[in-house]
Amino acid sequence: MPDFIGLIGYPLKHSISPYFQQAALDYYNLDIRYQAWEIPGDKLGEAVSKLRQPQNQGANVTTPYKEAVLPLLDQVDDRAALIGAVNTIVKKGDRLLGFNTDADGFIAALRSEGKFSPEGVEAVILGAGGVARAVCFSLLESRVSSLIITDGILDKSKALAERLNRYVTGAGLKSQIAVLPWQGVKSVHAFERCQLIVHCTTIGMKYSPQEGQSALSARVIPQGVLVYDLVYNPPMTPLLKAAQKAGASILGGLPMLVYQGAASFELWTGKKAPLEVMFNKAEEAIGEIK
Repeated sequence: MPDFIGLIGYPLKHSISPYFQQAALDYYNLDIRYQAWEIPGDKLGEAVSKLRQPQNQGANVTTPYKEAVLPLLDQVDDRAALIGAVNTIVKKGDRLLGFNTDADGFIAALRSEGKFSPEGVEAVILGAGGVARAVCFSLLESRVSSLIITDGILDKSKALAERLNRYVTGAGLKSQIAVLPWQGVKSVHAFERCQLIVHCTTIGMKYSPQEGQSALSARVIPQGVLVYDLVYNPPMTPLLKAAQKAGASILGGLPMLVYQGAASFELWTGKKAPLEVMFNKAEEAIGEIK
């Protein structure tokens, strides 16, 4: 009988993680099956508890559970605790350990695929959920000059900003943190000084309630800025189309997805992730999902 690793989230119709993670497991001939476990909110605790069963090796965690899963685990590593979000669960013996590979996956894709160095830049972050937390901390670690955070729920933006300011103070950094009300994204002035815009919500995601929509209009996106949309399905999101129309550079979410998935794979298996295999399968899978 095979062992199992799962993807916990809701909804999951858009996800291609099972495709490229299974390809990586098969590359090493591991008798492990990676499955999508679409879990409604009232079943999250039960789903995490089932990870303790002998056949389960761990899980990825995606929207909207990256923060909610923390108290359900036995231990959270320092980085994930700092960020306040977990996207990878590893079972060690009878204990469930939480990690965050989003932060490293985000920066790896930004540097290698986006050819962008974040040091000293002003960045605007759209969203304040679990993935936005990882993005913000990784940008601060990379010494951005300032972060502007905006979310549809203002209190979430403020809470994240407070957490980031505590980190900045404790780490002796000089980065400035500010909050922008969501209505402010309709103004060209919100983005006139930034060099990087990172979209961390599900707006525009396939099968989401806001499929086909863009968080920003082309008129507010400055020419020459890099717009990094962490939505990967569809590969060319409405936001990326708007950014192209505005004359901005663009980066989609697929590279980050694969890089963070590769880091998760290494935590589960102790083996070096076959990146080329994973990228090839991810790109193939995007074309197959209808």
